[in-house]
Amino acid sequence: MTDKKKLRVATTSLAGCFGCHMSFLDIDERLLTLLDLVEFDRSPINDIKHCGPCDIGIIEGGVCNAENVHVLHEFRKNCKILIAIGACAINGGLPAQRNHLDLGSCLTEVYLTEPGLEHGHIPNDPELPLPLDKVHPLHEVVKIDYFIPGCPPSGDAIWKFL
Repeated sequence: MTDKKKLRVATTSLAGCFGCHMSFLDIDERLLTLLDLVEFDRSPINDIKHCGPCDIGIIEGGVCNAENVHVLHEFRKNCKILIAIGACAINGGLPAQRNHLDLGSCLTEVYLTEPGLEHGHIPNDPELPLPLDKVHPLHEVVKIDYFIPGCPPSGDAIWKFL
């Protein structure tokens, strides 16, 4: 008897709330069945930080900064199939609410003019990724093969898709 090769799956969260990963965990005991079929590469589930060659990449969240762009390109390069999961990945979701403001106005409002900010300043640390002018859905940056809608999609919807 030969063992079937497990599919390699990578997941990540970009500009979003992590709700899609929580829904992924909501497939409950079916996770055990899934673990018989797949091996996780990069994922917050196993805390691996870099994406190697994978069969499937699952990404939640929109693209709001230079690091998100880098991670998304890394996933597209390394994953045979790329799946956008949730409203933020598909259309920018709540993070895209800032798209009607220019970036300077947005940063000024958040870091300088909000009540309670006596000595506020706009962060300018080289360790922080540079924000983009707009939040973009994934398909505006790379080719996406499949979309799982919802905010967040249910665990059952994710299970049925997988």
